[in-house]
Amino acid sequence: MSLVSVACAVGALIAGLGVVAMAFPGRPEPWPAHLMRRAGATAAWAAAAVYSLGLFGVLASEHAFGDGANSVPAPACRDGFDEATREGLSHHRSSYLPLRFDCVREDGSVYSGDSDYGWMNGTSAALALSAALLFIGAGYATELRARKAATAS
Repeated sequence: MSLVSVACAVGALIAGLGVVAMAFPGRPEPWPAHLMRRAGATAAWAAAAVYSLGLFGVLASEHAFGDGANSVPAPACRDGFDEATREGLSHHRSSYLPLRFDCVREDGSVYSGDSDYGWMNGTSAALALSAALLFIGAGYATELRARKAATAS
């Protein structure tokens, strides 16, 4: 389960080192486009790492439900919550996009099985958007440089 998270984190670390390498002499030219591509790769790997953490949390909660003794209601809805919160628990709902594991009471009210899904959703979305903008910016910078070279000659 956590092997994917580790692989994504290692990918983000390697891509981050590529960004830092742009500060040293001998960097590739044109360096702004390379820097944006490397920063985009770092953001993409980081988004994948954060999302995979939440994804495996939802998958683990789904897997634990109905799997042996003391598994109904889902442990994610029981463990760590006081009796007043768990009172009237009827079922759960899960989602993979956006990440969430909701615990539903008989009266229709809902509470989250894990409050961390909120920041995981926001962080992975922001990192994915940043990666996309960096890759688009790198393409735009390359196109702009090609147009300037064409008009100069």
